[in-house]
Amino acid sequence: MQLGIERMVLNNRESHRTDFQISVDAASGITTGISAADRAKTNLKILANPTSLAENLVQPGHVFPLRAKTGGVLQRAGHTEAAVDLARLAGCRPMGVICEIMNDDGSMARLPELRRFAKRHKLKICSIAQLIEHRRKREKLVACEEIITMPTDFGKFDLHLYRSTIDDQHHLALVRGR
Repeated sequence: MQLGIERMVLNNRESHRTDFQISVDAASGITTGISAADRAKTNLKILANPTSLAENLVQPGHVFPLRAKTGGVLQRAGHTEAAVDLARLAGCRPMGVICEIMNDDGSMARLPELRRFAKRHKLKICSIAQLIEHRRKREKLVACEEIITMPTDFGKFDLHLYRSTIDDQHHLALVRGR
């Protein structure tokens, strides 16, 4: 870990299993860290910069980094993984900034309000389910690691060993004929 950001807890019991890291702030160039400008500097100037180092951050802070699962939304259907998957699909570095959008009354916006917000600001919107469907249709999800020929009393079979590109689990397929 180049930035030295550790997990907030070892035994995550949060209902969605979001992988929270210890909060951070930029080590310099900010005031208290709580303002939108200070958080933007921490996110965009430090966390998004591939040359940043651990000494560019202080802990604890006001920005809460989240770590995405390696397999993205196919491993965990969460907002964190969706942000990283969308960045990858766009050809960008695998990182993102997420936030909740609030209604004027302080409540969290739900899909109907989010659709209106997106239309008003000319933004695209998609669901995590749509992102999962897109990845399942377009990505190779297993890799063949080995094929072993097995002669048996019932004929010749090939044992194929596959590894999931999502979670590294192994799968076997016993095949007879082609």
